[in-house]
Amino acid sequence: MTVDPISDVSRHPVLGRSRLVVAGILIVTLTVVLIERLYFLQIVEHVRYRALSIENRFDLLPVPPVRGMIYDRYGEVLAENHAVYELEVVPEQVRDMASLMTWATQSLSLTERDRKKFDKRLHGRASFERILLKSGLSEEQAARFAVNQYRFPGVALRGRLRRSYPLGHVTAHVVGYVGRISDKDLDAKELSRYRGVAHIGKLGIESYYEGNLLGRIGYEQVETNAHGRVVRTLAREPAISGNHLHLTLDSRLQKVVRNELAGHRGAAVVLEPHTGEILAFVSMPDYDPNLFAKGIDQVRYTALLQDSNKPLLNRALYGRYAPGSTLKPILALAGLEHTIDPRRRVKCPGFFALKEGGRVYRCWRKQGHGAVNLKEALEQSCDTYFYQLGLTLGISGISEALTTFGFGKQTGIDLASEPDGLIPTALWKQRRHGTPWYPGDTLNASIGQGYILSTPLQLAAATAALANRGRLVRPHLLRGVEDPETGEIQRPAEQVTEVQLGDASQYERVIEGMMAVMHGSHGTARRAGQQLSYRIAAKTGTSQLVSLPQDGEAAKDTPERLKDHALFIAFAPAERPRVALALVIENGGSGGKIAAPIARRIFDYYFVERLRRANLKESRYVRG
Repeated sequence: MTVDPISDVSRHPVLGRSRLVVAGILIVTLTVVLIERLYFLQIVEHVRYRALSIENRFDLLPVPPVRGMIYDRYGEVLAENHAVYELEVVPEQVRDMASLMTWATQSLSLTERDRKKFDKRLHGRASFERILLKSGLSEEQAARFAVNQYRFPGVALRGRLRRSYPLGHVTAHVVGYVGRISDKDLDAKELSRYRGVAHIGKLGIESYYEGNLLGRIGYEQVETNAHGRVVRTLAREPAISGNHLHLTLDSRLQKVVRNELAGHRGAAVVLEPHTGEILAFVSMPDYDPNLFAKGIDQVRYTALLQDSNKPLLNRALYGRYAPGSTLKPILALAGLEHTIDPRRRVKCPGFFALKEGGRVYRCWRKQGHGAVNLKEALEQSCDTYFYQLGLTLGISGISEALTTFGFGKQTGIDLASEPDGLIPTALWKQRRHGTPWYPGDTLNASIGQGYILSTPLQLAAATAALANRGRLVRPHLLRGVEDPETGEIQRPAEQVTEVQLGDASQYERVIEGMMAVMHGSHGTARRAGQQLSYRIAAKTGTSQLVSLPQDGEAAKDTPERLKDHALFIAFAPAERPRVALALVIENGGSGGKIAAPIARRIFDYYFVERLRRANLKESRYVRG
């Protein structure tokens, strides 16, 4: 019987050598592959991977420029920058976002509103972008985070400049405000100009001159550690600060005008006729622009939007009102150009009718003015006289005269989205309403009612043109742009249009009637003109919101919001004007009783109180 052996001992050395050879070949092969790979990475791809390594260690950070300051004509600050602390987060570098939120809530008073805004930004931005978590940290909160910063990689404390408006409400509607940049803002802007910039001009001067105020961003090349924290700055290209703006506003006069309008809904524009420089630009009620610069909460913003007095509406620029009798001086000029006799008297029985037994168009004075000539018609604001003048001119003559003085079109002021107003024509009515132009429409237009609409700014510009005896200067708010490095101030170019009359002396005839409004024995603003040490040329106006019944009696229980608007235009001194103004008081009633006294006090401040203070200051300086 034969038995097979379980193991052939004689074959063991052969098998061992074979296995060693295979293992050796495998080791050599793997070594060759590894060496080849190392060669590929270290030699062939050296430049590429070195660049990637550098990108991981180095970062290029934008350095936002300092926004330019805004001053009034005498150097008082209207908009400036204050240092604030902000907490920014790079989401992809944060290990535990929930832990960060909990700590920030407990230690930095992070509110629910802050968290919602952060969540909204978090879902709308890339994870590698810096996202604002909390703004306006106090010095104590900033120090508290600095001590704990090591616990939160990807979170950085940064110092930024926040826009501030020292005069607050006083200049809100003219200076405007800045707000956080939205996607809508960036659609219309050059993205590269706003890297690292968080705010942009939203309204007013801040928006219109955004390009001047912004400046140019700089850059810092920095080295960072594994947590994204900056270790050192390697190179720096400094940002260039924005230009400073010097406005035409007189902030003291602005305060006076605002105080005079307090408690009313309305607007006032005061300007220098010969330069077009706006000295005061007020709309009431107003608001605090600092709320928007800081980031207004939804509750406050909703309250402003829903306020029936519309504090966010810039009435001086966007308010459109029937100008009423304030148009009569311009129509009187048109009549004189149409060769009417200024001495001819027109009988005013208190009404006018196109035909006997037809509809009655009332004069504001129910008992009438008797027989009046041109000067007396302006002095007493006789509607009947201007009804007849309007029929003589026709709607084409009325429209042409008003358009020549800037109505129905933009004045060109340096504020965005200025409206045109409305000067109707027969063709306009046919296209807009599909009905012909009637003689009654002409009568309404001849006293500034009906379809005619103008802004307080347009009224002020036209008043300045009357003061200049036909020289229409573009109203503007910018007095100069200052280079922050050189201090050089560049002045804007003046834009002038001449309103030529066949006989320039006609201006004096009309201005004589306007002076009688304040200084005549029957002037509609004679009470406001008492004991004046200078002479004012003016015109009162009333803008009706509800038509009078045929008996001419207004309802005694008219709701407050349906009462007439009170208007007033004026310039002074009448002989050599230095100031012109237009004033609208919504639902104020009579221009002579309500608006004229306000205008008188504004003029008194400018010509009496302001000069008295200037002289007192000068005398103190001389004695000292």
